[in-house]
Amino acid sequence: MSSACQSGLPLVDAMTPAVLVLPGPVTRDEVTGLCEDVRELLESTGAGAVVVDVAAIGPPGLGAVDLLARLELAARRAGGRIRLRDPAPSLHALLDLVGLRIEVEGQAEQREPPLRVEEEVEPGEPAV
Repeated sequence: MSSACQSGLPLVDAMTPAVLVLPGPVTRDEVTGLCEDVRELLESTGAGAVVVDVAAIGPPGLGAVDLLARLELAARRAGGRIRLRDPAPSLHALLDLVGLRIEVEGQAEQREPPLRVEEEVEPGEPAV
């Protein structure tokens, strides 16, 4: 028995992003499975990002930074990225401290500032 092929793009609900909820502190043994979950969510939904709910992750530390870095890497390899939901201010500060820039849900995406207009100068004038 065969079914007819559907033409066009698959239906994706743009209002409901793919969400991965971290239930609490994550052990090293769980990291590989969570990275696979991120890849599967990106592939199955066709979304460009997976929202990772980190509200219950507990006190931030280097283990949380390592986990989020690995999740971001897995998402990038799958052609997407992760976006954090409900990070504690201390987790957000720790991520900034180590230089890991992960988008936070509800914040504008960080981009380079617009280039300034260069004024034409006459030959021989000193640069400003």
